Amino acid sequence: MSGLTTYPTVRKATFYEKLVDSKVRCTLCERKCEIGLNVKGFCKTRANIDGELYTLVYGDLSAIESRPIEIKPFFHYWPGSTALTFSTWSCNLNCDWCQNFHLSKLEPQPAKAIYYSPEKIVETAIYHKDTGLCASFQEPTLLSEWAIPLFRLAKERGIKYCCYVSNGYMTLDVLKTLYEAGMDGLKIDIKGNEEDYGKYCGGANVEKIWRNAREAKQLGLHIEIVNLVVRDVNDDDETLQWVIAEHLKEVGAETPLHFTRYFPAYKFDKPPTKIDTLEKAYEMAKKAGVLYPYVGNVVGHKYENTYCHNCGEKLIQRYEYHVINYKITDDKKCPKCATPIPITGEYLRKRE
Repeated sequence: MSGLTTYPTVRKATFYEKLVDSKVRCTLCERKCEIGLNVKGFCKTRANIDGELYTLVYGDLSAIESRPIEIKPFFHYWPGSTALTFSTWSCNLNCDWCQNFHLSKLEPQPAKAIYYSPEKIVETAIYHKDTGLCASFQEPTLLSEWAIPLFRLAKERGIKYCCYVSNGYMTLDVLKTLYEAGMDGLKIDIKGNEEDYGKYCGGANVEKIWRNAREAKQLGLHIEIVNLVVRDVNDDDETLQWVIAEHLKEVGAETPLHFTRYFPAYKFDKPPTKIDTLEKAYEMAKKAGVLYPYVGNVVGHKYENTYCHNCGEKLIQRYEYHVINYKITDDKKCPKCATPIPITGEYLRKRE
């Protein structure tokens, strides 16, 4: 395995501890894998080589694409903008319904990888006139050693924002280091309760995920929460109420909460989520005090729009992943009743 270190996408990891007998403990995510000599961790992107932990995906990108920020979804973060979006391989969870399984279920292959430097990504974003950078598609935590210098460079070069679309299972050390490097947006996917994570996602401590959402909010990052509602898994009233209650407790009423529609993928062939289930979740959230709930993955639905929580005025009309009409004032208020509306960044009208 020591031969791997000759490849440009294999670099010594930042987040780990040395243990006895040449073992190491990875501290990138809350799995905190103890990894023996010449063994890989759960995610298959970290390997113990000669008693040191290495990342196998440093600048190894599986996809690069300029995409609307609304597709993440971020609805209150630089609306109308595009982000140069990128990903690597594998994941630190193992969800049966993964929508991007063609990326998240493949291990990295350093011998075949093409190395992308942070400089190359920043130059590409500037060339395409993207406002921000976004690590997405599969779990971006696995790219963190590379994303940290990338985000620093991006902010130095005038890129407006840097964000993760994540399952939220990184350690606090990683979260804080990303923030210090320039990450200012975080969308976290909540899969359900502890039982759902154990049965369908390879296990995870969901309280650590909510903790990260809370800590990110306290650090000053823009936070949005997504709950992929999966039929016969987490679409019951009890689970939906639990998600809503945790959301209010940990990130507050003004933080957007998206209930998105599941479609069959990977190992899961249950029918798509019923639209009336998503509408019910929306109404439950509104009744509980969430100011900005949304329904997602239902093109043209009225609940993909933003409404003033005070007077009900339609403020942002969306269709699919595009802003059709934007009425929030320049000082970020409702034009009808002057209620402040929490928007991070500026509205960027569609460029010609």
